[in-house]
Amino acid sequence: MKTYRLWDGDAPGAHGSTPEDIPTLTDYGYSRGDSRPVVIVCPGGGYGMLADHEGSPVAHWLESIGVRALVLKYRLGNTYKHPIILGDAQRAIRYARAHAKDLGVDPKRVGILGFSAGGHLTSTAVTLHDSGIKGDAVDAFSCRPDLGILIYPVIQMFGPATHEGSRRNLIGDHFTEQQAKAVSSELNVSLDTPPCFLVHTFTDNAVPVSNSLMFASALYAHHIPFELHSMERGPHGFGMGEPGSELDWRPACTKWLKIRGF
Repeated sequence: MKTYRLWDGDAPGAHGSTPEDIPTLTDYGYSRGDSRPVVIVCPGGGYGMLADHEGSPVAHWLESIGVRALVLKYRLGNTYKHPIILGDAQRAIRYARAHAKDLGVDPKRVGILGFSAGGHLTSTAVTLHDSGIKGDAVDAFSCRPDLGILIYPVIQMFGPATHEGSRRNLIGDHFTEQQAKAVSSELNVSLDTPPCFLVHTFTDNAVPVSNSLMFASALYAHHIPFELHSMERGPHGFGMGEPGSELDWRPACTKWLKIRGF
């Protein structure tokens, strides 16, 4: 296991130099090889924390199926807001491409996976991206992921299905309609959004399943391929589910990743 700082010096907008101010990628690289696909993992936690069970266990699973995994520690909403947090995810994707040779990854097969608020971060990464910006050598690389995996994601930030805690941490309590809609990802899907895999339960009482349904509908409207798994029962925050249970989405996702060339 090895951890990389996304920026050599202070990250853009940093308020200090504590661990909370330093976004990183943690590499679990036991499946390291030549030009493997890679997935950036974004744990959830309402943009106020990072859930442990949605980080390293997910990386170990990905590595076990031959996909390189890098777990993102992004900055949180008690100090940072949008677009700083999105910038951390975009930088992580650029970093994987810029250091592809050293990491043993294929720069043309870079995905992103997230849970809950990390799923929202994933949704913004797949809908709001560019082909490279001015800055250092890493910033010259595209931050468009090649696919997205969204597990019980927060999607809507303006409307009845909004997870208010995530919105508060992301854009604060005093926001305009325009600011909320700018991070309401079902409104930002375009023809350049990559294929996505979504998982949600009907009984999710924290983040309504309508979040995933709205996002899938937007993908369909733009002819973007997707796979949606909506289980009838299950709580929010179940992570990968118990092996073999109804909530274990890993076998289906493994097949989907294979179909997509990952």
